[in-house]
Amino acid sequence: MPISCANQDVILSGCSGGGKSTLLLELKRRGFETIEEPGRRIVSEELRGDGRALPWVNLEAFARRAFEMASRDRERVEAFAEWVFFDRGLVDAAVALEHATGIPAFRTLAGHDRFQSRVFLTPPWPEIYQTDPERRHDFDEGVAEYHRLFSAFEKLGYEVNVLPKVGVEARADFVLDRLI
Repeated sequence: MPISCANQDVILSGCSGGGKSTLLLELKRRGFETIEEPGRRIVSEELRGDGRALPWVNLEAFARRAFEMASRDRERVEAFAEWVFFDRGLVDAAVALEHATGIPAFRTLAGHDRFQSRVFLTPPWPEIYQTDPERRHDFDEGVAEYHRLFSAFEKLGYEVNVLPKVGVEARADFVLDRLI
């Protein structure tokens, strides 16, 4: 895959309910560009609409929509010269599509620039996990998703960095220390 300024695009992924969105807010507070999770945006839209692309209704439709949205997010920031932090995105959507259809993630990602080689995964953290109207799956499903993502990132050649279970400021420091 071609390498470009996309190396400044950093993925925050991992277990649902593990603190990714909170970390993203902290990085934004520190002045970095951030991109919210496509899945949450889609679920919010679908709950206001017909609900046909909700992950618990039609995972394939949801994953395809997440991939399209993540592609547009990536195009929108391609000229940025500084770090851009993505709460999930293309790779997560490709892994969800693989889970739903069996289409290998590497095929879905073909032709897309790679992200920064270091990805940061939130581990399963039951003490902070919560469901809400946009996150209906249980903790065990979140753990299974974490393992799929961890494996996929490794297979795709990314360096997986598991975030420590510490406060958000220390997590942000952890991420930034490994990028600089």
